[in-house]
Amino acid sequence: MTLRPVLKNPNDLLRTKAKKVPVALIQSLEVQTLIDDLTETMNIENGVGIAATQIGSDKRVIIIDVNGVMPLVNPEIVSKSLRKIEFEEGCLSVPGVTGIVKRHRAITLKAHDRHGKILTIKAKGLLAIVLQHETDHINGILFIDKVIRYTNPPLM
Repeated sequence: MTLRPVLKNPNDLLRTKAKKVPVALIQSLEVQTLIDDLTETMNIENGVGIAATQIGSDKRVIIIDVNGVMPLVNPEIVSKSLRKIEFEEGCLSVPGVTGIVKRHRAITLKAHDRHGKILTIKAKGLLAIVLQHETDHINGILFIDKVIRYTNPPLM
């Protein structure tokens, strides 16, 4: 495992839409190393989630750590609650900045685990928020694009 530098905003790579990982390549050394490096980087940076785009990879891979570390390949939100909640968020790629973001209270997400097995995750609360935040990353969206009010605004 290798600590990889986290890209900081503004960086064009953070605005890149990541590419799907072919299922046949999920267990490749390249993707497995990416998963391990993302996990190591997230742990050292004290994050609850990280996306491959944050370390300059164009693969649709995220790691979340809400109730244990969970690598997810090709995550896709397939349903969202109508009800939304406001939550204070921060981001490893936007250090020192926090803000209130309105997100769906509950979601269903489909993804592959690190072995290529298909997972369906029904999430609410913090887990749903982290999954939405990290899925936004691989779609080129940062939480600052969705902030409704800053609690610790960026320095101008």
